[in-house]
Amino acid sequence: MTTGPLIARRRYGRPLWELNTARSFDTVNHVDATGGSMGAAGPVVAGGLMFVPSGYVGVRNGAPGNVLLVFGVEP
Repeated sequence: MTTGPLIARRRYGRPLWELNTARSFDTVNHVDATGGSMGAAGPVVAGGLMFVPSGYVGVRNGAPGNVLLVFGVEP
């Protein structure tokens, strides 16, 4: 189980970017949200977006939270 950070890597392992998911986030609907452990199913890629659940404890008692992070590629 991971509590952060989320790291995107290049093909041969060099990091592209890194994000600490165990923190507060500004949300599109202005509801307070805090990430935590990534104990749920891992990131999913669909429709050109990457969806990452953070704060869903899953099978181990990790850090709770309540966010679904969505990442896209800028044109």
